[in-house]
Amino acid sequence: MKSKKFWILVGLFIMPLVFYLLLLTGTNKFAKLPVLNKEIGDVTEFKTSTGASISLDGKITVLSFLGNDLQTVKNNALNLNEKIYKHFYKFKDFQFIVVLKEGSSSQVAELVKQLKVTTDMQKWNFLYGSQEQIEGLFDSLKTDLKIDANGYSPYAFIIDKDRYLRGRTDDEDNGLMYGYNAETVAPIHGKMVDDVKVLIAEYRMALKKNNREI
Repeated sequence: MKSKKFWILVGLFIMPLVFYLLLLTGTNKFAKLPVLNKEIGDVTEFKTSTGASISLDGKITVLSFLGNDLQTVKNNALNLNEKIYKHFYKFKDFQFIVVLKEGSSSQVAELVKQLKVTTDMQKWNFLYGSQEQIEGLFDSLKTDLKIDANGYSPYAFIIDKDRYLRGRTDDEDNGLMYGYNAETVAPIHGKMVDDVKVLIAEYRMALKKNNREI
């Protein structure tokens, strides 16, 4: 009889406590988006249409390289806009940066005209530089990917507030995954959306923790 009462007490009081402790442990081991490389170059030396200085510091950035023929590759921008930008642009420290070769501003104007019909463009940034500048920035990512002679890469990259490249170390298809191919919707919708969510959740959790400590 005493043994039966003991197990009843275990079920009523001990097991819920164990479950609660497991939840706390799970919170402490919250999955983070892996850091793949550090010391990414900044973009402050690139030109902008407004003359404003843009930086990667202090922002979660989606960075893409669209070269000098934007009309040909504009679907990359459209895919990223629909699947990533529209879902996350309201996050305070979020931005899009598109790097292009100098002389592409008229093509950008046409793309902006198309996008702004359904999109708040305030966190889109179009930057212009020489092929040397573009290659220097791309090389600073330290990936196994290539950029072509026109300054174009199909891949979009996630850069955190410390200018660290984030991505996947154990992707089911690619293993080490530095960037997300924006030429098709599948990698953006199936992987990049989730990874941006994880990174934003990291910062939100850190903010809540700091607020509690204060």
